Amino acid sequence: MNRRPRPARTAAPVLLLAVLAALTGCSAGGGPQAVTPPARISGATAAPTPAAPPVKPLARSLPVRVQVPAAGVDTGPTGPVLELGLGADGTVEVPSVADAERIGCYDKGVTPGQTGPAVLIGHFDTARGPAVLKNVSKVRVGDEITVTRADGTTAVFRVRELEQVDKDTFPTAKVYGDTDRPELRLITCGGELADGHRPDNIILYADLAATRAA
Repeated sequence: MNRRPRPARTAAPVLLLAVLAALTGCSAGGGPQAVTPPARISGATAAPTPAAPPVKPLARSLPVRVQVPAAGVDTGPTGPVLELGLGADGTVEVPSVADAERIGCYDKGVTPGQTGPAVLIGHFDTARGPAVLKNVSKVRVGDEITVTRADGTTAVFRVRELEQVDKDTFPTAKVYGDTDRPELRLITCGGELADGHRPDNIILYADLAATRAA
């Protein structure tokens, strides 16, 4: 049973719904996942560090490109960041299998650089094989995640913590709860395949470290 978080100031409509997407949205299906790198992070990788000094928040602007150099991620060549709405079941959409190389962001939630926890979702793998976050295990605390926004500004986040959790014990409040500073969560799936699905979520927690003007 997952606890429902206290609604955030800027993303109240998405909180519970986004949790369901994070818990169930990234599944591998039954395909050639044998070529995918390990779906886990190490204890050394996961250790949290103190939060960085605060950086002035940015105004709302949707993300258009995500770069995670440590994991070889650059969504620029594969198309803009997806705007994820609500599915027919009332949960936040996740990228389709056809968009496995793209990352999505809920378009009514906090945008990267705003005060609060902006949440991005991407596949680790799908039935077709490795996906955009296939090398998430290479990310270390202190690595950067850069988000280019529609207004031309760039928000640079620094990874503070990595966490791998069973989807049945997803840390709802920690991921979606209100924050007093701009933060980022990048969520994918992990764990060994069981009946065509990965049982865990891998979550990267990052703080806004710098901004660049257009």
